[in-house]
Amino acid sequence: MDSTPLIVALGNPGPEYERTRHNFGFLVAESILAQARERKSMVLKTLQSGGDFELYSLVLGSVSCLLARPLTFMNLSGRAVAKIIGRFGLTATDMVVLHDELDLPLGRLKLKRGGSSNGHKGIESIVEHTGTAEFLRLRLGTGRPQYASDVVRYVLEPFSAQEQPAVDAVRQAALKGLTLYMRRGMTDAVQQINAFRLPEPAMPNQGMDTPGALE
Repeated sequence: MDSTPLIVALGNPGPEYERTRHNFGFLVAESILAQARERKSMVLKTLQSGGDFELYSLVLGSVSCLLARPLTFMNLSGRAVAKIIGRFGLTATDMVVLHDELDLPLGRLKLKRGGSSNGHKGIESIVEHTGTAEFLRLRLGTGRPQYASDVVRYVLEPFSAQEQPAVDAVRQAALKGLTLYMRRGMTDAVQQINAFRLPEPAMPNQGMDTPGALE
């Protein structure tokens, strides 16, 4: 890493969006912050808690890093990211963006660098404002609804009660994977994160056929 690593968790601000599929990145950030509050060795500090973003400094995997949650709504996430990068003189390629991913089923996650936004407005905004797509993405699977016309409604709905055990397992796997990335680098982190599978009891049905998924 050439500069302080920045973790950016994507989501929408406001209580109505807190537990929605589109806020999966925020949910993983919550897990990181919860662990940091319990462990003095992670040296958690709040640097900013309003305006365009929340920003924290902490030690993860023995590496000092920054954790941000843009508060600009998803399609303007890049505006907040550009401000942070500019303020701290960071390199966009040392950034890891945590976001929901329709093309992975719930229970799967994938660490990759660059590539298409796959229609994700938050990723598109970050590419637009930083001028590069070559940052790391931790893609958090949600699965797709049965019909493409239901995508917007689907991502803005809360995870169902049946899905919650899988969500919790992914949050912990993401935390462990990010810690490994900071400690040992990309290769080991990719192997662990991309190989993750849910324990059988936590595996829900996927998409629109999940009972209660659209309630």
